[in-house]
Amino acid sequence: MRKFLVLLPIALPLLLILSGCAPEPEHLVLSSDNVVISCHVQGTGKPVLVFVHGWCCDKNYWKLQVPYFAKRHKVVTIDLAGHGDSGSDRQAWTIKAFSKDVVAVVEKLDLDQVILIGHSMGGAVIIEAARQMPKRVIGLVGVDTYLDLERQYTREQIEERLARFRANFAESTGKLVRSLFLPNADPVLVEWIVTDMSSARPEAGIGAMQGYLSFDAKEALKEVRVPIYCINSDMRPTNVEAGRRYALSFEVKLMSEVGHFVMLEDAETFNQLLTETIDELGRRTSGAIGSVKNLSHIL
Repeated sequence: MRKFLVLLPIALPLLLILSGCAPEPEHLVLSSDNVVISCHVQGTGKPVLVFVHGWCCDKNYWKLQVPYFAKRHKVVTIDLAGHGDSGSDRQAWTIKAFSKDVVAVVEKLDLDQVILIGHSMGGAVIIEAARQMPKRVIGLVGVDTYLDLERQYTREQIEERLARFRANFAESTGKLVRSLFLPNADPVLVEWIVTDMSSARPEAGIGAMQGYLSFDAKEALKEVRVPIYCINSDMRPTNVEAGRRYALSFEVKLMSEVGHFVMLEDAETFNQLLTETIDELGRRTSGAIGSVKNLSHIL
């Protein structure tokens, strides 16, 4: 006991320091339709980075980004409704409904100077979320998404695709996921993602796919006045001209020798490109604020 008391003055500050470095516990937030949304928060600093996963994924797909970026930023990862640890009692699996999950988290945590980062379907979600939070969001980063903002699917095309997933969700998901990798992809990573996404909740997966294929990004972007960056694989072309027709600004950084899951397939390169993008957005935001201050002084 005496040894413990002697060591306590040394051990207690160390414990407090270590506890300050640990990630905050899971946060549970109610979305607008009362679905419970799970999110995790780690780190401090602005801009705040909010990561939004893609179709049939979850916040664990950002596991190679969280510790890296939490050294300089507050990092928030979210499970959209029907995914991961979030609730699934939702009636409409639309992009607008998913965007409200993001809005609920950002508002509950009272975040500002936010950069929304969305992979695949998450790219559509963050466009709609930014539209609803013009004073909180300073930029969007799409991750292997926004390949062609002008592409629209007919109702018949959507139904044809959904029919395969309704017939056999796991098998169809597995085939789709495998097609998103290059032939030389890490087989362990491929099998993990195939298994994980194929085991997603079918009702959420099918509903989310329908919502994603039906989403018109062009309409939402009419009300989004922040810069958009993309970090995309060069496996498929990105229609930069289409992006620039509808976004305030639209810049693309390409990654080679990776498939759709760029943040997991080559985390080092992805993290470097995202760091550059965050810094560029920070400079643009500072410049915009400075211009407003100068104008106010003149007036």
